[in-house]
Amino acid sequence: MAAPGNSGLLREYLAYLHVEKGLRPLSCEAYERDLLQFAEYLEQQPATLLDATQSHVAGFLEHLSTHGVESRSAARKLSCLRGFYKWLLLDKRIRRDPTLNLESPSTWKVLPKSLAPAEVDSMLEHAAVAANHPQADALALRDRAILELLYAAGLRVSELTGLNVADLSLDAGRALVRGKGDKERIVPLGQPAVAALEQYLRNGRPVLAKKPVSRLFLSDRGQPLSRQWIWHLVKGSDHTASPHKLRHSCATHMVERGADLRTVQTLLGHADIATTQVYTHLALGRLKAVHRLHHPRAKRETP
Repeated sequence: MAAPGNSGLLREYLAYLHVEKGLRPLSCEAYERDLLQFAEYLEQQPATLLDATQSHVAGFLEHLSTHGVESRSAARKLSCLRGFYKWLLLDKRIRRDPTLNLESPSTWKVLPKSLAPAEVDSMLEHAAVAANHPQADALALRDRAILELLYAAGLRVSELTGLNVADLSLDAGRALVRGKGDKERIVPLGQPAVAALEQYLRNGRPVLAKKPVSRLFLSDRGQPLSRQWIWHLVKGSDHTASPHKLRHSCATHMVERGADLRTVQTLLGHADIATTQVYTHLALGRLKAVHRLHHPRAKRETP
């Protein structure tokens, strides 16, 4: 329950939204819930809606984050507060808008979830066992090649399904990938992926190709695989995995082992380094570990 002063202010603002702005009752109720939540948070500080500062609003957003509120919901609440304080400012009830210069939670960067190296190894080893079985069929060879390629090159699903046989340069251990906006990039594959692709091209794909077709990965009917089918394959290999997780696992494991962000950006095909910077804290973690290990004063106690 909001304090009496806050309650009167909220009623006045909600009436303004309904009458002057023409907001529907359901929308007004949503605004009321968000504002009441902020008012209740302020009462614990203690503060009121009229004397709230920027630190109060920032603290409220941090409170939401620590209690598991999704960034999209927190961004909506901040938008509600901005409208409220803009109204107060125009009505000359406050001198300064406490929501100014606050970053919207919708821009918060959250590190994508990735698999542990042991989990990836287990998935790929299981696929290799199936592919190397004396009675392995073309589908087992194909599935192993897909999993190896997703992890080795950090490909998006659309990039994998768009690959043609002619895009591979296995002798050089690389592939030509077409990313977002049809931007092309060369990605290295690594020996396990190259071996899996060679085995698929030699013994698997000729069985699946019912007629001439350029796409690399084919269904049992000889048709190019869809993105939905690739998701189904990865989920079937490990219910906790997804093509997106394999892509992020590739990047995460590289950064953890010392790869710089520019290299990871090039591999993943990110147009902006800001997209790759979600992995920054991994790079900083390695930097600290190397510093502790090699800097002459890193472990020395100060007198």
